[in-house]
Amino acid sequence: MITLKPFRAYRPPRDKAYLVATRSYLSYTEEELDDKLNNNPFSFMHVINPKAGRALAPGKAKYDMVREGFELWCEEEIFTKDEQASYYLYSQVKDGNEYIGLIAAVSVEDYLEGRIKKHENTLSAREEMFSDYLEETGFNAEPVLLIYHDDFELNRLFARYIETRAEYEFTSTDRVFHRLWPITEAKDLELITTAFEGQNCLYIADGHHRSASSARLAERMQEKGKTEGAHQYFMAFLIGEEQMKIYDFNRLVINDSGKTKAKVLAELEHSFNIEPKHLETFHPQKIHEIGMYMDGEWFKLNPKIGSFDPNDSVGHLDAEILSRNILDPIFNIKDLKSDDRVDFVPGTYGLDYLEKAVDKGAYHLAFSLFPVSIEQIKLVSDEGKIMPPKSTYIEPKLRSGLVIYPINED
Repeated sequence: MITLKPFRAYRPPRDKAYLVATRSYLSYTEEELDDKLNNNPFSFMHVINPKAGRALAPGKAKYDMVREGFELWCEEEIFTKDEQASYYLYSQVKDGNEYIGLIAAVSVEDYLEGRIKKHENTLSAREEMFSDYLEETGFNAEPVLLIYHDDFELNRLFARYIETRAEYEFTSTDRVFHRLWPITEAKDLELITTAFEGQNCLYIADGHHRSASSARLAERMQEKGKTEGAHQYFMAFLIGEEQMKIYDFNRLVINDSGKTKAKVLAELEHSFNIEPKHLETFHPQKIHEIGMYMDGEWFKLNPKIGSFDPNDSVGHLDAEILSRNILDPIFNIKDLKSDDRVDFVPGTYGLDYLEKAVDKGAYHLAFSLFPVSIEQIKLVSDEGKIMPPKSTYIEPKLRSGLVIYPINED
């Protein structure tokens, strides 16, 4: 049983939504950030990453600046709080793919008791930092992406709303089409709440640190005697598993071992069958196919029997096979999180991006992988195991500033 509840969001007015909405500030270059701050007075970036606070380290001074910026925007009615508690239906169309899901408040208790399942490890320092951020600012603008089992009644309800005029409807400069509908009808709210009560579990697709930080904040508040309130929930974007799209997450590697291509290929033969593809760009077509680009040439690598455990939900993942049989033994790359000799490139960039990075000399090798499946994510999560870092690149990616969850309110 999953506990969802509607909430009264802070939102921009219809005529400013397209100006307010922003990607994560981490996805912008310094020049792009300056451009947004200088040329768009309504960008949410003025609140979450103001120019005056950019030099400040994470901490109370910076978080206070964010909170004050948010409060100022509320005073100026750039953000207003909805009169009614609502669920929010959100649609995004990107590259011909439409993603439809629900923004809602999800119970922290479900996370703590394992009904919201994870497949990534989190860092305690990042959890603590984001918990401090949530507590000091009093709001959350970035929902966790959760996967649920598709539900016929929910699909039928959402289809009815999709046919009506949206509260927000705009195309962002990256050519993504966004729409949002507040759901306020009592019978529709009840249908949604009841439908999720019938779900046994949810799976975290993106936002492991955000969900862990929200749980840590709830525990912190309980220690202070605050057992009720909005902090007992966190904002999530819930999407049916058939709606989500998983891309490959590829690797770029610096070879500082001094090993030549001939030496690398000789060592690979211990664990892989190797098929030269020469100048033909190789994109894996199924699991247990790995592409390698080195010295202007592509190779297809198929792991040999015995090089991995097919019965291990993590061990048979291509990202794990790559790490155990190539990155670690051949290039001595043991910790993907901290070793700066390996970089990660979403499949949305295309394989030509990998080729150019190697051809320019910034890296020496590239590895292309087949995307992880939703079934693999669920199996690893159900077994309580952890995937290798950067195993999945999942869309949709939501914009910040359209729906804001108030944390310090009852």
